Amino acid sequence: MDKSKTFNLPKTGLTRRTALKGLAAGAGLAMAPGFVRYSQAQSSAPIKIGFQSHRTGIGAAYGRWYEKTTAAAVKAINAAGGINGRQVEVIIEDDGTDPGRGAEVVGKFATQHKTDIVFGTLFSHVVIGSAPAAGEAKMPYFVVSEGHHVASTKLNRYVFQPGITDVKSQIQSMAPWIAANAGKKVTQIFPDFAFGYDHRDYLPPALKAQGADVIAQIAIPPTESSFTKYFPQIPAETEVIYHVMVGPAVLTFVKELGEFYGSNRPQLFGFIDSLEAVDINSPGLEFLDGSHFWEGSPRYAQADDTEAQKAYRAAVGIDDNGAAVGDPKDVSTAAHMFGCWETLYVVKKAMEDAGYKGPEDRAKLVEATEALTAFAEGPEHPQGPKTFNGKIHQCFGIQNISKVEGGKLKVVHKTKIEDGLYEAEGDYTTQAL
Repeated sequence: MDKSKTFNLPKTGLTRRTALKGLAAGAGLAMAPGFVRYSQAQSSAPIKIGFQSHRTGIGAAYGRWYEKTTAAAVKAINAAGGINGRQVEVIIEDDGTDPGRGAEVVGKFATQHKTDIVFGTLFSHVVIGSAPAAGEAKMPYFVVSEGHHVASTKLNRYVFQPGITDVKSQIQSMAPWIAANAGKKVTQIFPDFAFGYDHRDYLPPALKAQGADVIAQIAIPPTESSFTKYFPQIPAETEVIYHVMVGPAVLTFVKELGEFYGSNRPQLFGFIDSLEAVDINSPGLEFLDGSHFWEGSPRYAQADDTEAQKAYRAAVGIDDNGAAVGDPKDVSTAAHMFGCWETLYVVKKAMEDAGYKGPEDRAKLVEATEALTAFAEGPEHPQGPKTFNGKIHQCFGIQNISKVEGGKLKVVHKTKIEDGLYEAEGDYTTQAL
């Protein structure tokens, strides 16, 4: 069974791909607002974006909100005239948050769906497993992942991360604040796969530069369901627990951490990944009050939100608490999903700069993306301003440090772009297209 779906056109929302295949017989569809008879001319055919979604597996909570955000961005882009005057159609395939299946999905987009690009992958091990297939197919692959794998220049020239910052930059930006405000002796808890290894590798030197030390590192499988057995490994002299967990049992992780320490706990600094899609007011999480989290884009509406941020939140359908409008229990993955919105606008800009007409222009699209240098804060980039390094295919931006106060997350510190800049480790532009 083909589980792919599409969404396109401002007023039609999600539709079955088969409906688009049957245009000649689809009289009802032909009457729909915004309908375009794509057979009239190649120039009016839609731009096809293959969305590699984590619909199932450990990334499912993210996948669902990545889809919502992508649908909202596509609706906005299409309502404003599309890309190069063409509507955007998104075809979704579930990769099961699995690297092997991810590579198969990329291949399917290239050979069966014949999409113009592939987009939207989050989990690091899936990106790493899928990237070779994108390179072999010469398929531009725009990921929304955070891992340092793209910026490391260890993948290939067709892989980009222009809409969300990477872990190395995030850690470097926040290390001074952690050392100055949380403590000097840090125990690190991280997931035992590629994303976690970025934290494992880049936190110690970043803290060392600030006069602090990682005194213990504890790796936990992302599929783990019980965590209490790991906590005795935390040294007694720990001043700060730096935690970042992912997967379906993140709520259990945080609850059990609280049960282990009771009211006498070290300082906590977490990546919001440990609580993405989880209500921080869930029973058992009271101990988090006063702790701090990294957030890419804040979950809760802030007093100083820009008009662009307010418009973005309305477009993707989240309320002031970061939950789905009308369903306070459906908590978003706000810290990450903005990257889908912003990446699609980067794709739009690059395609327009390249004069992109179709798959034969993919090399031009790669070069046009590499030529980009900065993205101004505004409706297309509501999280904040960014710079882009075309040699490493990675953007750099601001980070938010938020404090749990009164059952909400309040931003108490914003880093600057320059806080997260680092020397390039290679240069994708030297690779052949």
